[in-house]
Amino acid sequence: MMKWEQLISNKRLGQEEKHIERHDDRSEFKRDYDRLIFSAPFRRLQNKTQVFPLPGSIFVHNRLTHSLEVACVGMSLGNDVARRILAKRPELANTLFTEIGTIVSAACLAHDMGNPPFGHSGEKAIQTFFTEGRGAYLKDRISPELWSDVTHFEGNANAFRLLAHRFIGRREGGFVMTYSTLAAIVKYPFASSLAQNEHSKFGFFHSESAIYKKIADELGIICKSAEGEPMAYARHPLVYLVEAADDICYEIMDIEDAHKLKLISYETTKDMFLGFFDNETRHKIERRMEEECITDTNERITYLRACVIGRLIHACVDVFVEHEEEILSGCFEGCLIDNIAATERLAYQRCTQYSVEHIYKSKPVLDIELSGFKIMETLMAVMTDAAVHPDRFYSRQLISRVSSQYDIHSDSLDTRIMAVIDYISGMTDVYALDIYQKINGISLPII
Repeated sequence: MMKWEQLISNKRLGQEEKHIERHDDRSEFKRDYDRLIFSAPFRRLQNKTQVFPLPGSIFVHNRLTHSLEVACVGMSLGNDVARRILAKRPELANTLFTEIGTIVSAACLAHDMGNPPFGHSGEKAIQTFFTEGRGAYLKDRISPELWSDVTHFEGNANAFRLLAHRFIGRREGGFVMTYSTLAAIVKYPFASSLAQNEHSKFGFFHSESAIYKKIADELGIICKSAEGEPMAYARHPLVYLVEAADDICYEIMDIEDAHKLKLISYETTKDMFLGFFDNETRHKIERRMEEECITDTNERITYLRACVIGRLIHACVDVFVEHEEEILSGCFEGCLIDNIAATERLAYQRCTQYSVEHIYKSKPVLDIELSGFKIMETLMAVMTDAAVHPDRFYSRQLISRVSSQYDIHSDSLDTRIMAVIDYISGMTDVYALDIYQKINGISLPII
């Protein structure tokens, strides 16, 4: 059984033995939050696709606005869970447990920071470059561990690498985050070798596996693998809250965005959102909108969306508190959303099914995925070839564009391949397109 007193630690990765003098009253977890907000990788999320193409006249979500909203919902989830559990277990009142709202919120900010350009299409382009594309020949030239990592490339594992990797190039770097915030972003706490197929997820690359083990051992996270087997752990309990915040936001906000883009009618959107409530509550919501003179269809959908998010937050908190012991023992099955009450669960599943059929396969989404896949595939091919043959003239030209923060000059081919992935996955959509056009001679720089 995991223990809250051990699970919540403000020890910082890379500063375990250092005494840092502080000059303000921020908690260490609030410092995590602030470091993320002011970081360049977080800012770059404003130019990374969430689902729909980046906005023209109608503003829809990008990765940045999505992450901010997830952090907001995560704060509510964490604070509500803390309040409910403290009522049952007052002995936790004078511990760091009271800070779980801030920890969850910080982890929510970070949860998408490892995602490549062009959303899930970018992830798939990196994977298939090695499994189906020009990178297949590298299987016998790089380590089996790296091959497993890159053929299952996953944004969540890449986020952990970005936040936890202590050495970038030949100098020390990294975010120096607290152990608990780092553990809270790892949704799939096992090695890529345990991923069964190209659709499976994993939580950390082989290069960061020792770091995760160190964090897990310190926090008392349950290890599920035997000695000598690939690493596998139970989830840190706060992962369930980060995941729930993401599940709530992306599903509900994608539907609101689709309505704004006129991919879904007002009546269909309204019907899906009211499906989360019983008849009596629906009538109350309709009456409140009339009393507050909310007549614009976009404003009415916004109001309904807020009601749905509030209902889902309450439902997920109920599940977490009810199943606290299972979660702490590492045997809770599924995610919180899968275990909410029938009315909300069926309404959520209806939204998910509708999104798959009518949003994620819509022409704007497919167009950005097709274009993004081609851009990413080309960048991977060109930059990987440069990493494999660094002495060629064209390779040297390409490598000279790569920032010194990436260890592209390493003597190890494994390290150079990961440097290419670090470089490309850190790009924004617009920057990836710009580099694609330049290396293909489609555009020239204007001085």
